[in-house]
This record gives sequence, C-alpha cells and structure tokens, in this order.
Amino acid sequence: MSLWHHHPHVRTGGDLTLGERAADKMRNSMGSWTFIFVFVTVMICWAGTNTLLMQRVLHHQAFDPYPYILLNLLLSTLAGLQGGILLIASKRADQISSELAQHDYQVNTDSLRYHVVQAQVLVMLADAASGVTLSDEQRKALLAPPTIPLPPRTAQDDEWPAVR
Repeated sequence: MSLWHHHPHVRTGGDLTLGERAADKMRNSMGSWTFIFVFVTVMICWAGTNTLLMQRVLHHQAFDPYPYILLNLLLSTLAGLQGGILLIASKRADQISSELAQHDYQVNTDSLRYHVVQAQVLVMLADAASGVTLSDEQRKALLAPPTIPLPPRTAQDDEWPAVR
C-alpha cells in the first residue's frame, strides 16, 4: 500500500474534486481482495440459486437458466464500466505522480541553488582565511555556475509550503 496520501504536497480530502475522490475510492475498492472475493461469491450464489435451488430443490423455473444469459449481460456491462473506471483511476494516479514529481523537481532546484551559494561562500572564506589571493581565472573556475541550467526563480517557487 502506498503512502502518497500522507505526502504534504499531494492534494487530498477537501482539496479534491468529487470526481477525484470517487476515482480514488473506486480504484481502492476494485483493486482489492475484498472485491474479488465478493465477486466470486456472487457468481457462485447466482449459479447455485439458478441451477440447484430453483430447478432441483424447489422444482420451479429458474429466472436465468443455464447458459446464464442474463448473468452474461450483467458481466459484459460490468466489464464495460470497469474499463472506463480504471482509465479514470489511472488518470488520477498520473496526476498524483505529477504532483510528487513537481515537488521533487522544486526541492532539487532549490537544493542546487543553495549548494552553489555555499560553494561561493566557502571560496570567499578560504580566500580570506589563507591570505592568498586567487587569480581571476582561479576564482571564476571555483565560482562557475553548475553545468545544469537552472530555470529562473519565479514567485510560484515561494508558494510551496515547507516540508514538515
């Protein structure tokens, strides 16, 4: 079981739309052992009721005799609905992954900026403490920006809440 719903940067609960909450509940219920056991139990009860109880014990006409045409219709309808429901749940899982990836990217770029500033401060402190003056070329090499291009910082970068 994943714990993404505990992550501070993934929308949950009241932040979700009705459709997103429904997709989460359907994904969690249809992808469980409980659903499988209930489904198998209903199939066994359907076949048992129609074949054994109605025809052999009570000697009545079964409401859906053997080849179970009505059951086949219901299962085909269920399969059609499940396809759409699973696609909706898949879209929701992609959205969660996107939110987590966006947060990871933000943390990584902020960390890189922080380390660049730290390197600059360390070079200045080492330069001041040693009394040896670095040449302009040596200073440029030490203070050169990283080879990974950083996107410009925007106001949106500051809107992320602090990680707890």
